[in-house]
Amino acid sequence: MDQTKKASTGVLALAALGVVYGDIGTSPLYAFKEAFVGAHGLAPTEPNVLATLSALFWAMMLIISIKYVWVMLRFDNEGEGGVLALTALANRTVKDASKWKKLIVTAGIFAAALFYGDALITPAISVLSAVEGISVATPAFEQFIIPITVGVLAGLFFFQRHGTGSMGKLFGPITLLWFVALAVLGAISIAQNPLVLQAINPLYAVRFAIEHPAGMFMLLSAVFLALTGGEALYADMGHFGARPVRLAWYVLVCPSLLINYFGQGALVLRSADAIQNPFYLLAPDWFMLPLVALATAATVIASQATITGAYSMTLQAMRMGYLPRLYIQHTSDSQRGQIYIPAVNWMMMIGVIILVFQFGSSGALAAAYGIAVSGTMIITTLLTFFVALTLPGRIRTFLLPALLMFVLLELMFFASNLTKVFHGGWMPLLFGLFLFLLLSTWKKGSTLIAKQRRKLDIPMEAFVSSTHPDIPRVSGTAIYLTADPSYVPSALFHNLKHFKVLHEQTLFLHVVTADVPYIEADDRMEVRRIAPGMYDIALHFGFRQEVDIPFALKGLATRGVKLEAMNTTYFIARSNIADGPGGMPAWRCALFSWMTRQSEGAASFFNLPANQVVELGTKVML
Repeated sequence: MDQTKKASTGVLALAALGVVYGDIGTSPLYAFKEAFVGAHGLAPTEPNVLATLSALFWAMMLIISIKYVWVMLRFDNEGEGGVLALTALANRTVKDASKWKKLIVTAGIFAAALFYGDALITPAISVLSAVEGISVATPAFEQFIIPITVGVLAGLFFFQRHGTGSMGKLFGPITLLWFVALAVLGAISIAQNPLVLQAINPLYAVRFAIEHPAGMFMLLSAVFLALTGGEALYADMGHFGARPVRLAWYVLVCPSLLINYFGQGALVLRSADAIQNPFYLLAPDWFMLPLVALATAATVIASQATITGAYSMTLQAMRMGYLPRLYIQHTSDSQRGQIYIPAVNWMMMIGVIILVFQFGSSGALAAAYGIAVSGTMIITTLLTFFVALTLPGRIRTFLLPALLMFVLLELMFFASNLTKVFHGGWMPLLFGLFLFLLLSTWKKGSTLIAKQRRKLDIPMEAFVSSTHPDIPRVSGTAIYLTADPSYVPSALFHNLKHFKVLHEQTLFLHVVTADVPYIEADDRMEVRRIAPGMYDIALHFGFRQEVDIPFALKGLATRGVKLEAMNTTYFIARSNIADGPGGMPAWRCALFSWMTRQSEGAASFFNLPANQVVELGTKVML
C-alpha cells in the first residue's frame, strides 16, 4: 500500500512539473540578467553579483519555499487553490460581518483581474526569451526572433480547441529534462568558480541594502522576476494535491533553479560581458541550438499552464456570478478539468501577440512584468490572514507573525515594481482595472436585476395559496428556471397571463453554486413539494463543476417525482436591459447590457435539449 502511494505521488509530482512549475521554471531565462541590464541595471561587479544572488536566494526561500509551498498549500478550499477559491474560503470565515465580506470579495475579484494581466505577459516573455537564444547561437538569425515567437504563440492558441490530453503526457518528461539541464549547466559553472556560493549568506544582501538603499530598492523588482510563478503554483494545486507539489519543489525544482541562478552568477564573475545573456552562455557551443529548442518547448508548456489557469479562473468567476455565461467546450471525456473557452482564448492570443510586437524583446517585457503578480501576492496573504484568525490559538500565534512578515516583503516588492509603471508596467495594471470593472459591473448589475424582479414578481407562497383550481391543466411537465425560489418566475407569470394554463406537473428549479469546488452527486439535489403537482428543486454544484441539469434531474425518480424526458418543457426568462432609475450610471448600464448580449444562452450553458426550451423576454430597468 505504501509503495503504491509513493508511486502515485511520484507520478503526480512528475506531472506537476509542467503544469504547476512551468511559469517559475522558465524564469532563469531572463530574471538574473535583468538586475544588470536596462536603465537602472547594476554594474556586474563581484559585490553586486553576490548581493543579487543573496537577495534572490532568500526571497525564493521565504516567499516560495515557505509561504507558498509550505503555508499556502495548507489553505485549500476542499483541495482547490487560487485567489478565487481562497476568497470563497475567507468569505465563509467572517460569517455575518457584511463589511468584511464586501472587502474580502472586492479584494479577491481585483486579484483575479490582476491574474489575467499576468496571464497575458507570461506567454509573451517566456517564449520570446527562449527564442532569443537563436541570436546567441547564430547572430544572423536575430531578425527572425519576432516572427518565430509569433508563430509559436499563434500555433499554441490555435491548438487549444483540440485539448491537451495527448500532449499533456509529454509535459512532465520534457519539463523534467528542462530542470535537469538547468541544474547541470549551473553546476558546471559553479564548479569553475565556487566563490559564488558565498552569496547564500544573507549578509551580502543586507550589507548592500545598508550601503545602497536606492540600489536595493531597484534591485527588488528584478529579483521578483524569479518569484513570478508563485501564485500560479498555488492556483494549480487542485490538479495534483499538496503532497506531489511539495515533493516536486523541494526535491527538484528549487535546487535546479538555485543552482542555475548561481551558475549564471559564477559565469558573470568570470566574464562580465556574459551578462548580455548569461543563461544561454552557460551552454557550450554544440549544445546551444538544442538548448534553444528545449527552452522553447519548456516555455510553450509554461504558457499552456497559464492559459489553462485563465480558463479555470474564468470558469470559477462565471460560477460565482462575476462573469456572464460563456461558451465552454470540454476537451476530455475522462478529465473534467480540461476545458476550452473560445472567447478567452482568442482575446488572450490577440493580447499576447500585440505585446510581442509592442515590446520586441524579453528585456523590454520584463520592465512591465511583476506589478500584477506582486499585487496578487499581497491580496493572497491578506485573505489568508482572515482565514488564519479562525485557527486554533497555538497555530495562529505562529502563523500571524509569519503572514505579517510576508506581506511586508511583498509590499516592498510591489513598491519596487511600481517604478516600472512608465516603462510598460501600466499595461497589466490598466488591463487588470478594466477586467475588475467588468467583473464588478456584472455582479452589481445581476444583483440589481434580482432586486428589480423581487419588486415585480409575486411571492411564491402567495401564488401557491391563490392558484385557482379551475385553471386548466395540460399534460406534461414544465420546468421553470429561477434564480430566487421565493418568487414566482416571470416566465410562469407571462405563461399564465397569455395562455391561462398550467402543466400537470410544474417544477421550479434553481441552481445553487456553493463556496466549495465540488459537490458530491448524493448531495446534489433538494426536492420540496409546495403544492399538488408543484415542486421546488435546488441543484447544488461546486464552483468548478459543469452544470448539466437534465443529467442531474435523473435522480428525481428516487425522490418520488416522475419525469418523462420527452414530455418536459424548460421555460427560461431572458432579461432585456433598459436605462432607468436603477442604481447604475448610464455608461455602466450600457456596459452591463453589452455583457448580457455576449452571454451564452441558458439553454446551452445548462445543457438543456434545444427543442424543449421556451424563452420569454422580460424588460428590466437599471
